[in-house]
Amino acid sequence: MTLRRIGIAGAAAAVLLVASAGEACAQRVRRSQHGTVSQTVAATEVSVSYNRPVARGRTLFGPGGVVPYGRPWCPGADDATSVQFSDDVVIEGQELAAGRYTLWAIPDAQEWVVIFSTAVDVWHTPYPGEARDALRIRVTPTAGEHMEAMAYYFPEVGPDTATLRFHWGTVVVPIHLRVAS
Repeated sequence: MTLRRIGIAGAAAAVLLVASAGEACAQRVRRSQHGTVSQTVAATEVSVSYNRPVARGRTLFGPGGVVPYGRPWCPGADDATSVQFSDDVVIEGQELAAGRYTLWAIPDAQEWVVIFSTAVDVWHTPYPGEARDALRIRVTPTAGEHMEAMAYYFPEVGPDTATLRFHWGTVVVPIHLRVAS
């Protein structure tokens, strides 16, 4: 009789332990899931590491939006979005040395300023400042199908060129790059 009680009690304890572990795991799941994308362009490796915020019915950009126009913002959540190049590249006609950078942007309805910063391993706020900028480019956003979770992807890849797109909601920001010669 005693062994049976211990067996049942032990089983109950095991169930409670598993349930507690499941609850702890659920509490650690971030609302903005981690994502990565990489692309080989010629012999150059390009990779982006970011956390993916979700639109959840919110106005994303502009007046009254999650991201106001005209102010520096990290296009991602939690840890700052990072991009790494194994070799020197040319982005929108401007040279950028091989290395790892964080991405920042100053959005506007007509034009975005995209910033590659030398401040790595930082949080997505605050912007580390112009003194840490390695490169600033200007790009024209376009409209696309609604993307609920923020995404980076490479829809166009040539022998020595590629387009990296940032896409969230209906805003698509293309970044054209070429492997440096």
